[in-house]
Amino acid sequence: MTVLHGGLRAARPEDVRRGNLSTLLTHVHVNGPTSRSRLTAALSLNRSTIGALTSELVGAGLVREVSGGRPDRSSTGGADAGGRPSYIVMPETDRVQALAIDVGVTHLTVARVGLGGVVLSRRDIPYRRGPRRVRDVARSIGQVAGELLREMGAASTCAGAGAAVPGIVRVPDGLVRQVPNMGWVDVPLAELLSVELGMPVAIGNDADLGVLAEHVRGAAVDVDDVIYLAGHSGIGAGVFTSGRPLVGHNGYAGEVGHVVVNPDGIECHCGSRGCWETESGEERFFELAGRPPGGGLACVREIVAAAASGDTVAARALTHVATWLGVGVASVVNVFNPEAVIVGGALGEIYAAAAPTVLAALDAAALHPPREQLRLLQPAFGIDSSLLGAAELAFTPLLADPLFEMSRLTA
Repeated sequence: MTVLHGGLRAARPEDVRRGNLSTLLTHVHVNGPTSRSRLTAALSLNRSTIGALTSELVGAGLVREVSGGRPDRSSTGGADAGGRPSYIVMPETDRVQALAIDVGVTHLTVARVGLGGVVLSRRDIPYRRGPRRVRDVARSIGQVAGELLREMGAASTCAGAGAAVPGIVRVPDGLVRQVPNMGWVDVPLAELLSVELGMPVAIGNDADLGVLAEHVRGAAVDVDDVIYLAGHSGIGAGVFTSGRPLVGHNGYAGEVGHVVVNPDGIECHCGSRGCWETESGEERFFELAGRPPGGGLACVREIVAAAASGDTVAARALTHVATWLGVGVASVVNVFNPEAVIVGGALGEIYAAAAPTVLAALDAAALHPPREQLRLLQPAFGIDSSLLGAAELAFTPLLADPLFEMSRLTA
């Protein structure tokens, strides 16, 4: 091994190659079909290296090449500058897939997602809010996942599974520490699902996975400091700072729903009083609008529509939760100084319906310097941000070491 000045060691050729394969596959996975010449420029590699790397990924069944049908005369990096046919590198979306699972308080979604982030097939199961036995949930996921896996072609490969949950997840081992709205405490969900599915399952907090999906290819592409607010029964935050996820020591960061915004407010299930989610969460919205609890996103949309059509009770409920949404966002902005806040889930519906109210409360409570360039955004993937983030989690090992993982999966 070559030793450089100062004791630094040169990277081994196989490590460089592995890293380049990872970078190329990740680029195509995130950006979609890309010409060789653009890959040459984007990855700062020469044409022959791009060709060799692409050939290896083609051989492994991870990408395919198609002719662009016309010469690529781009002079960038010298690639195909002589007018050779342009070859387009495409992810093998149908051949390489992952299972994505979104466990909600009032819904369960399981999907097949192809390399490149394309949802190929899905199942959505609504249910009422309340405690649920984790083994029953795992069994339901196993049954639905089995249906989806049977839809895959004989030549297709499942790279793994990822699951989003609306609670506190210990990142090192995927132990679900708390999902209060479902009655879960210290649940080994990764282990249970791995047994049900017959494959490793990675677990993540729904807000953390929501911000991952939006940062990779959604509303937060090229936004290095961004917060995604996952708002269904509770409120959680997924945070990127300086382009990297902020998860805390064991992965517990982002529980902003339990920031106290109203000390004189109602009692929260966490034991405190006046937490943000007690003023701006779904259940508070239902209560104020005179609706039964546990109605989920459909009920949120019904109340918003009723407010728009002149229902005064619904309108007052919307104003209340929208005002406290703005107050809570101000606290998040004052602490993290993000460039953008993405308002997802039910909170996104509330923001879309009452943006002036939210912004007025935000402006009144936020410090001017972090507020002045802040953007509030809608998620590019709607309610599917966490689902697609779960798919990204499942694809992570394959993208990190494509040839090794593909050989292991197809052995």
